[in-house]
Amino acid sequence: MKAAVLYEVGKPLEIKDLSIEKPREEEVLVRMKAAGVCASDNHVIHGQIPYPTPIVLGHENAAIVEEVGPNVTNVKPGDTCITSFVSSCSECDYCRTGLGNHCSRHYSDPSIQHRQFDGTFRIKDSEGTEIYQMNKLGGFAEQQIVPASSLLVIPKEVPPEVAALIGCCVTTGLGGIVNIDNIKAGSTVAVFGCGGVGLNIIQGAKMLNCLKVIAVDIFDHKLEFAYKFGATDVINAKNEDPVEKIRDITGGGVDYSFDSFGSPAIMKQAVESLAKRGTAALVGLASPSSEVDINMVDLVRNEKNIIGSFYGYGSPLVTMKKIVDMYLAGKVNIDDLVRKVFKLEEINEAFADIDKGEDGRGVIVF
Repeated sequence: MKAAVLYEVGKPLEIKDLSIEKPREEEVLVRMKAAGVCASDNHVIHGQIPYPTPIVLGHENAAIVEEVGPNVTNVKPGDTCITSFVSSCSECDYCRTGLGNHCSRHYSDPSIQHRQFDGTFRIKDSEGTEIYQMNKLGGFAEQQIVPASSLLVIPKEVPPEVAALIGCCVTTGLGGIVNIDNIKAGSTVAVFGCGGVGLNIIQGAKMLNCLKVIAVDIFDHKLEFAYKFGATDVINAKNEDPVEKIRDITGGGVDYSFDSFGSPAIMKQAVESLAKRGTAALVGLASPSSEVDINMVDLVRNEKNIIGSFYGYGSPLVTMKKIVDMYLAGKVNIDDLVRKVFKLEEINEAFADIDKGEDGRGVIVF
């Protein structure tokens, strides 16, 4: 099967013919239908997130089940599925209490984050080199072996490119706001970054009937695009101070702010843009060495809150199921997120578009 492999950080992905094993216990062989081209993958390519190589990236996927291994009961051949990029081990306390996005085994043991749960590989290149799979998935490939626990069966009516985006950016963004407790109608919101995740936070704010939904970015075309998903005001942070502008628009600051990019400078602005008793959420994934310089007096006297929000701030599969239902009911706009469809052979062009700051999401469709 063909796959796009990252052999060296900073170099283009290479299209290779890889050999693939049969699924083992609690594993599934899937044929990929679509894979979103996400900034997180791009961070790995550029070395901003340290992952082992060689690796098949791609964590935002839609697939069809081809074969199941022993003791798989949740899916069967022919099922259409979305993949979760955090597979549940079903054994740790977090998985048993419904918080599969915090699975202890997936993240606490680096030897298995990009291998299967038994610590071994399932794919090799023609020279016999074992290839890692990003978060046990590796969606930039025609086929893959994935944990059964990573799969959510969905209706076949959901288009593959839509299903793929639900696998990451829609769940991370939309879930990252709608799963926060007690956001009142009429609240004010600022969203820093108008990529796929940020647009879905904006969309979630609109669904929650927030009064002001302020989009912040450095590209005018992305800010214009944000209006389509519910932004009421936009700020180009290259042209004006976003904190001062947010305070001006709201009369003192927002109730909620979100850093969808993952940057110390942006997160600092997200906190500073809050009104008293406001909440700033870090949704984007920053470099592991990143630290934020926060004014502690401001934090205490104004009773501001800072939270981390990972993969929808709840169970990814539960959130995905809700989003699928909302999509089929016409309650959430995912189709307009898809800016362009690419073939696997065009994947480096798709990542070049991320570096250019293009609108929406590129999707590899097989």
